[in-house]
Amino acid sequence: MAEVVSSELIDGVYIITPEVFDDDRGFFVETYRREWIPKGSREMLQANRGDRQAGCVVGLHYHLHQADYWYVPFGTVRVVLHDLRVGSPTEGGTIETNLDDVDHRGLFIPPGVAHGFASLTDATITYLVDSYYNSSDELGVAWDDPEIDAEWGVASPILSKRDANNPLLENIEDHLRPSYGLRN
Repeated sequence: MAEVVSSELIDGVYIITPEVFDDDRGFFVETYRREWIPKGSREMLQANRGDRQAGCVVGLHYHLHQADYWYVPFGTVRVVLHDLRVGSPTEGGTIETNLDDVDHRGLFIPPGVAHGFASLTDATITYLVDSYYNSSDELGVAWDDPEIDAEWGVASPILSKRDANNPLLENIEDHLRPSYGLRN
């Protein structure tokens, strides 16, 4: 049976630690079950996979309407989450946690929570999303924003052009800031 823990730092974020069954042949783990996701959340519709070399930073990204579920089957990543939702009881809260192929934890990220990760090793990350890709719902905030002040665990990050050019929080226009509890 998996342990599902609600974050105290960011409302709506859940960390799932599944049971791992291992023997001389290897191991088996359930990486996702619908029942682990909060009631009222939409069904996950799409699965994605990203392979990253050590030292990469991806994000910070956020969506106004999409939730994500992350799992790392290979390697170790440092996840950074920041609550951007105006009116959230945890607005401005930040979480830094590692996901890896040892603990096999999963992570549910609700809409409006900025999310990113740094590959501390070569790593594979899989993520389920509850809506199909929509370029107008692909938003970002600077990974190194001093207001967020995240510890990524990498000295010289490798960034995409998009992530290198994401705006600081203070420069995000009001209509692009997510509201707590609002979702289409």
